[in-house]
Amino acid sequence: MSLTGTPFLYTAVVLSVVALILPLVLWSRMRGPKAVRAAARVLMLLFAQATAVTLIFVMVNNQNNLYDNWADLLGTGNHVQQAANLGRDGTGGMALRRLPKVRQEFTAADGPAMHAAGGVRVTQLRGRVSGVDAEVYVWLPPQYGEPAYRDHRFPVVELLPGYPGSAKAWFGSLKVHEQLEPLMRSGRVAPFILVAPRTNLLAGTDTGCANVPGTVNADSWLSIDVPRMVSDNFRAAAAPANWAVAGYSAGAHCAVKLAVAHPDRYRAAISLSGYNDPIGERNSLTAQSVPLRERNNPYLLLRKAHVPPRIALYLSGESGDGYQAAVALEQVAKAPTTVHVVFLPRSAGGHNMALWRPQVPSVFEWLTVNMGQSHLRSGATPREPSSAGSTRAALASGTASRAGAARKR
Repeated sequence: MSLTGTPFLYTAVVLSVVALILPLVLWSRMRGPKAVRAAARVLMLLFAQATAVTLIFVMVNNQNNLYDNWADLLGTGNHVQQAANLGRDGTGGMALRRLPKVRQEFTAADGPAMHAAGGVRVTQLRGRVSGVDAEVYVWLPPQYGEPAYRDHRFPVVELLPGYPGSAKAWFGSLKVHEQLEPLMRSGRVAPFILVAPRTNLLAGTDTGCANVPGTVNADSWLSIDVPRMVSDNFRAAAAPANWAVAGYSAGAHCAVKLAVAHPDRYRAAISLSGYNDPIGERNSLTAQSVPLRERNNPYLLLRKAHVPPRIALYLSGESGDGYQAAVALEQVAKAPTTVHVVFLPRSAGGHNMALWRPQVPSVFEWLTVNMGQSHLRSGATPREPSSAGSTRAALASGTASRAGAARKR
């Protein structure tokens, strides 16, 4: 029975009801020795507690898309076939342009919200460069099937979850496609192809979206194999100026790191409540040693870059949860790198989906402008608030960042 399936949820509900009724019906009707009756009552209480905890876990998991299947939950899943040393550029010396196209088979994805807004499709991808074998979810904008767009190549945004987190989370919990479809139809947001690859590749470990020879090549999986698959199977614009990567929490760290490390592959990155030092996630593979931490810290990468990358960064966070990391990146960034920092007050919420979900429209309006997908003037700001608690003008212009910093002094 699937961990995230409706049958398991209904089973948990039924068992919880049964566990509640049993003591009410049988408590005073127990027969036999006193010890037997006591043991039976204890078992009924334990059964009630176990079913209640299970039901709460299932509901929370379905709401936040933390674990996609039993293997993820139990820590038995491993999606790495091999992890060769691929060198600094992550290609292993392969001539990527000469690799033949591979056509993938896609099916309709199952799960909460996966059939909304035209539906999300999924495929099992065997990464030819990274050695990763995992699922990738794809959603196509409403314009994709229209005759007027039959020769159009669409910009792409890769979506990365936190840790632990399912590749479905952006669709299931943040409802990114449901929020964006009407905005794309109205022209407020560009028609982006949305791609959500699995990032939970090792059992019980956050890969940090890094290449670690002998362990995992998560960087190459996300920045080479997945984009190449999308370009092979869809009308996706190939130029780096048409690609962006977005994430929340651990996924936010990954998004910024990938863009800073590979300006030849991405034009923009979105960070919602992210961090710079990999030690921000205690289970991160890249937090295990100082050299790994330094090689995968976007702040250090940006500060040490001989040539500032031509990328645009959108960074939002609360004080102590993403904001300071964002300001640090803003302070070391040099043209042509641009950084837009949004301060979120504590009243906006905590480190959860309720904080990130309302930011989706603003983030994609910003992407539309900063990736050259809009007729709006360069530097135009979103028309929607990034979250509750501050005025629209303050959140959009960045004055919320300065006001928030002043309040903390």
